[in-house]
Amino acid sequence: MLVVGATYPEEMAELRRAHPQLWFLVPGIGAQGGDLASTLKAGLNTERSGLLINSSRGIIYAGGATSAAIRAAATELHAGINTLPSR
Repeated sequence: MLVVGATYPEEMAELRRAHPQLWFLVPGIGAQGGDLASTLKAGLNTERSGLLINSSRGIIYAGGATSAAIRAAATELHAGINTLPSR
């Protein structure tokens, strides 16, 4: 597994080409400014998997850290991940 920041999608795409079967741990979505669509486009492998996306602060501090806001942020990220871009 490689750790590849979501804030560097061009480098992620290069690493994906070099390592098509490795999984990437991807911090940086949410509070750090990484773009989910760019991350998915750059990092998904040919089987449209291979990413373990982390968004700790973007979820646990959402909307003042109320349980409803945390749930909504997690649901939104999940839905975004499952709306895979075409390659």
